[in-house]
Amino acid sequence: MTNIAFIGLGNMGGPMAANLLKAGHNVVAFDLVKTALDEFVTIGGVAASSAASAVENAQVVISMLPAGKHVAGLYLGNEQEKNGLLMLLTKGCLVIDSSTIDAQTSRSVGLYANDLGIKFVDAPVSGGTAGAKAGTLSFIVGGEVEAFALAEPILNAMGKNIFHAGPAGAGQVAKMCNNMLLSVLMAGTSEALRMGVENGLDAKVLSDIMVKSSGRNWALEIYNPVPGVMDGTPASNDYQGGFMVDLMNKDLGLALAAAQASDSAVPLGQKAAELFKDHGAQGHGRLDFSSIYQHYSSKKV
Repeated sequence: MTNIAFIGLGNMGGPMAANLLKAGHNVVAFDLVKTALDEFVTIGGVAASSAASAVENAQVVISMLPAGKHVAGLYLGNEQEKNGLLMLLTKGCLVIDSSTIDAQTSRSVGLYANDLGIKFVDAPVSGGTAGAKAGTLSFIVGGEVEAFALAEPILNAMGKNIFHAGPAGAGQVAKMCNNMLLSVLMAGTSEALRMGVENGLDAKVLSDIMVKSSGRNWALEIYNPVPGVMDGTPASNDYQGGFMVDLMNKDLGLALAAAQASDSAVPLGQKAAELFKDHGAQGHGRLDFSSIYQHYSSKKV
């Protein structure tokens, strides 16, 4: 049993914190949204009035926040006032940040934590809200080997696949690469299926053919973007639930910024980013990202 402080009970953080409770850990949580805290209390968690009070007596701190500025603000705070959360933690405490943010922020927080004798890993996730609820998330971890060893048993309570990608920031880079490829796969799969349908093929028949052929990929096997082809997918639920277009656009922005910094050639990533940005701008930002299939039906690109 570990004393854990959990900061950020959103669509992903809430189920993750719930799974920590199920695993027998003591979890004190903080979120700016009171209803999220109230719901957490109903399942046996403890609500804190602030992030600072949440980390009192914490052996592990886990955060799931929207962007790098929020992570930096939480842990580093104002440098002159030294009011970041890291200043309140005891030496040897473990910090796990599962936010999907830029790698440089993760590295900066990791370096400052290390100077204070605090272990830090960046551990962005893959698997969406369904994986968060089921406890089957994949965690892509960046940090020192010793910190990873401490984090792994905690992460196992929330996920199924735990990967150590390298030093601090490596988890974020690996997540960017994965989601950029995911965007390309989903856009390409949607494009091929739409072309087949417009040439008289049945979407399910075509999907069955391609999933057994060289075009086979995750989108075809598990997350088909055509409504009615596969039960239980967002596409068959009016594209509700799953991974929103707005979040894909956020991740693609991080990926393209990283590519620019390393002078990496990512022409397919750039094209996918254009498609998803355009799709979101048409008012589809809160739909699942597989709704990019609709983009092909609404216009020729």
